[in-house]
Amino acid sequence: MSSPSSLAAALQPFVDRHELAGAVVLAAGKDSIHALETVGCANIEAGTPMPADAMFWIASMSKPITGAALMMLVDEGRVRIDDPVETYLPEFAGQWLITEADEAHQVLRKPAHPITVRNVLTHTSGLPFRSDMEVPTLDLLPLRVAAKSYAMTPLQFAPDSKYEYSNAGINTAGRIIEVVTGIPYEDFLDQRLLGPLGMTDTTFWPNAAQTARLARVYRPGPEQTGLELVPTIEQLSYPLENREQRYPMPAGGLFSTARDVCRFAQMVLNNGVFAGKRYLSEAAVREMTSKQTGDAVEVEYGYGWAADQGTVGHGGALATNMLIDPARGLITIYLVQHCGFPGEGGKSFLAFKTTADELYGA
Repeated sequence: MSSPSSLAAALQPFVDRHELAGAVVLAAGKDSIHALETVGCANIEAGTPMPADAMFWIASMSKPITGAALMMLVDEGRVRIDDPVETYLPEFAGQWLITEADEAHQVLRKPAHPITVRNVLTHTSGLPFRSDMEVPTLDLLPLRVAAKSYAMTPLQFAPDSKYEYSNAGINTAGRIIEVVTGIPYEDFLDQRLLGPLGMTDTTFWPNAAQTARLARVYRPGPEQTGLELVPTIEQLSYPLENREQRYPMPAGGLFSTARDVCRFAQMVLNNGVFAGKRYLSEAAVREMTSKQTGDAVEVEYGYGWAADQGTVGHGGALATNMLIDPARGLITIYLVQHCGFPGEGGKSFLAFKTTADELYGA
């Protein structure tokens, strides 16, 4: 069977079957955008077609951005990947490891070595997904407070022994950036990465104009048929633009657009260069986008990047995805706001990716 003639055509059947509300999809090479297409609605109830500049909560797609930001400091010799975290954040000194636990008791001992910067970037530290203080939403704590809450939490497993996905680890990397540079994490991102790259729609706090472009969130309806609106993102507090009560979350707090994400991905695909300006060394890009989880761990993960059979990228909680295929020179970006994976466990993304590969991956 021949492939659909466009990325949008590949996704239209999922919209027609009410499995997907809408999407913005993009395919690009090192220096140009091959296709930027939209399908469906940003707001079904209002009948609003999906605009190309729609804003999305990209969630854990923030992790590669944090990884890249930290590697800028590695390039400058200000952070060393295999240093203990306590070198930069003294509150992590003397952390304990859980060896046995039941409902009433925990048995603790010292780990063989303290957690390292590499550990927190690769989900091999033993830190939990989040601390008990990050309830009910993930954006309640300033980074300095969040980091202290992680330091007070016993490790769930010995560092380097396994992989367990941890927002706490990536947030700790963000706090290291703050301490080393002496400026807030979000300001470092704006000054050194987002601003220079021209990512003007990438923010932790969408303003009124950006909020008006936010795609609504949907999930499968009763008995897994149709779609129903999810009024708010349960992991975040509202209003989203409130800078006094919402704090930046390096592991998953960013909102963005397809064009903005593409600029970042093109910088990485070009080995650290975008529009003639170098952001990262080739060595830093190569290291952060390759397996860094050690021989004892099968999962292939870099520094905030998922690595899989030659491609690198990351997904987000609402089914967003960014992939970079260096061998093909191809970037694919799939932005939706859906609880779960739309189209029978993610078939909509597979249809998009297959079509993008066929049309632009030669």
